[in-house]
Amino acid sequence: MTYRPAGHLRLTPVDEEAPRRAQRLRRLGLGERPDPEFDAFAQRLTQVTQAPYGMVNFIDEHRQFFAGLHTPTGTFTGTYPGGRSAGAEGGLPRFLARDHGYCPHVVVRRKALVLEDVCDYPRFAGNPVVDEIGIRSYLGAPLIDRTGTVLGTVCVADTRPRPWGRAGLDTIKAMAAELVDKIHRYEDGTPPAV
Repeated sequence: MTYRPAGHLRLTPVDEEAPRRAQRLRRLGLGERPDPEFDAFAQRLTQVTQAPYGMVNFIDEHRQFFAGLHTPTGTFTGTYPGGRSAGAEGGLPRFLARDHGYCPHVVVRRKALVLEDVCDYPRFAGNPVVDEIGIRSYLGAPLIDRTGTVLGTVCVADTRPRPWGRAGLDTIKAMAAELVDKIHRYEDGTPPAV
């Protein structure tokens, strides 16, 4: 863990695998544009967990990109390839800085993260998504592909504390494994049906 010059705990861990991840994402053609199939997967995440936010998040050296995104209103900013609107203005952006949210922690840790109430953890309570979006709970798992590269995460979040429990942890890990399998099939020449 590193500290900022002002003496505050740094919110985002150092990610030494970021260049390798970015190269792998480019090779797979992921992390640059929204995908309606990933949006459908994010929506399914919210349905299964009954959380208002669901995301398929790919992370490179500089930013996070929600290739799949579902919000409480079903709206978000961004466009699908070809310029077709991805939703009304006023929702989450498709890109976030690496110091926003909890997915960068999942990627560096290489294991799932369960935060039933982010305010219970000083390290996480000061994250910008708490004030900017109102996030109070988070559940995420890494997308580790066949090369051992953590491509990103699948995650859900809520604006109220949530007792995710063991069932929530098992669910998010199973859904991450399902999506990695679909990405592998896509890489092998079979388009994923997410």
